[in-house]
Amino acid sequence: MSEISIPDISFLRGPVPLSHVMLLQFVRQGDHVVDATCGNGNDTLFLARLTGTNGQVWAFDIQKTALTLADAALEQAGLRGQAILIEAGHETMCIHVTVPLKAVVFNLGYLPAGDRSLITRPETTLSALDQALSLLVPGGIIALTVYPRHPGGSDEQAAVERWAAALKPGDCHVWRMCQPNVAIDAPYMLLIQKVH
Repeated sequence: MSEISIPDISFLRGPVPLSHVMLLQFVRQGDHVVDATCGNGNDTLFLARLTGTNGQVWAFDIQKTALTLADAALEQAGLRGQAILIEAGHETMCIHVTVPLKAVVFNLGYLPAGDRSLITRPETTLSALDQALSLLVPGGIIALTVYPRHPGGSDEQAAVERWAAALKPGDCHVWRMCQPNVAIDAPYMLLIQKVH
């Protein structure tokens, strides 16, 4: 097994580094994973490093700009062959991915430095979450970063919270991780682990 290069996570400023700490605990070389909201490609790149040359990452985004950024980051890191970039919404996950997954990552909201009118929406996000859960292996995780502040964000937050709260404790372990010393509408993370 080759040595993989994982970025140092020295500070947990916000939910994304926290999600990466969790992914480090669960994702191994050779695993299959999904970045459901590719964005600028940071999570895609992180997942490609974790899964190694024997693993596979599927990354979804509706914006060509996002996929171009992700492709450039993967190419620069020498990891382009480990990710399949899909120009489609995450609600099409089960059309493109048919293998069991170890992890699915969501960063809701909009593309940083992109068009803020293009946002994730409750109906497509809930469909993608259902599909992600169906594809997860027992012990697999969904790492979901929720951004309530932007227009439409609080509606999506409410829908996602209802979805997570309705999961049966015997089927899933659900954790809500937030910082109590920041604004109440600051981003936070939901971690869902499939039991069986």
